[in-house]
Amino acid sequence: MAASKEEEEEEEQLRQRFMAPPVSGLRELRRRRRELRSRMELLLMETQAEVCRALAALDPGAAFAVDTWERKEGGGGVSCVLQDGEVFEKAGVNVSVVFGLLSEEAAQQMRSRGKSLKAKDGKLPFCAMGVSSVIHPKNPHVPTMHFNYRYFEIEEADGTTQWWFGGGTDLTPTYLNEEDAVHFHKTLKEACDKHDLKLYPKYKKWCDDYFYIKHRGERRGIGGIFFDDVNSPSKEEVFQFVKSCAKAVVPCYVPIVKRHCHDSFTPEEKLWQQLRRGRYVEFNLVYDRGTKFGLLTPGSRIESILISLPLTARWEYMHTPRESSKEAEILEVLRNPKDWVH
Repeated sequence: MAASKEEEEEEEQLRQRFMAPPVSGLRELRRRRRELRSRMELLLMETQAEVCRALAALDPGAAFAVDTWERKEGGGGVSCVLQDGEVFEKAGVNVSVVFGLLSEEAAQQMRSRGKSLKAKDGKLPFCAMGVSSVIHPKNPHVPTMHFNYRYFEIEEADGTTQWWFGGGTDLTPTYLNEEDAVHFHKTLKEACDKHDLKLYPKYKKWCDDYFYIKHRGERRGIGGIFFDDVNSPSKEEVFQFVKSCAKAVVPCYVPIVKRHCHDSFTPEEKLWQQLRRGRYVEFNLVYDRGTKFGLLTPGSRIESILISLPLTARWEYMHTPRESSKEAEILEVLRNPKDWVH
């Protein structure tokens, strides 16, 4: 059935808000707009556009390359990448909406987290969608920031559907700035507190525990919030919580970038940034759940999965910062997480 003039105008308004057309198509999303899957996909596209436009405004000499892609097994995505700007060395914001049959390796990864997935003839139909981003600035006084918000459905052998949400936002500074840390955590706490006062302390601890580089004995950064496998109190309530967290991404990070993007820095400070980025790479390739799931999913787009990796990083044999140095200060916080809001 042909769309009415009002419907076409509504679709055009949505099209202009996004970086690219959604994977499921605007008409299909509008037709199913009351379904949570459609609302989540729209939220992902809105979040991607909000973040890209906020970052582009900070780095006007650079532009996001927008890359739409399809997955032959089902679904696709929109990858937006800014590289070699004045402010950002690399900023990637990726949306993916994929569906099909879960690989046995991915199913085993989920079962290891306590999920009892009952396959029919060895098959588990799934749908996964999310927005993920890592922003690597050039200036070592501007922190790296990561966020990811996602929704998952799996159809089991008896026809029932398991669903859950996951996500989080976290900060990885090269040097500690307490004012920035407090602003970042307070903004996330305010988003959590709108729903339940218990959520921020719970998800802050989960973040500190999750982003732990075991072989180094330190966290990747100064944390934020992280949660996974959340399926209560209700689908609508968790969706509204995820929406609040996604809307907090720009206000928790952009003021920090504005404050420091023109700070002066020394070659030694740039070197320390490169060494810390090496730790970032180690965590993402060795421990990160999302990276592992992507690499284990048939037909995955490797370029989009590895969008989180910086353009440059460095490893030095047995590098140890001087005692009482600014470098030692951040290491102490990475080894012993702090409470930034009380």
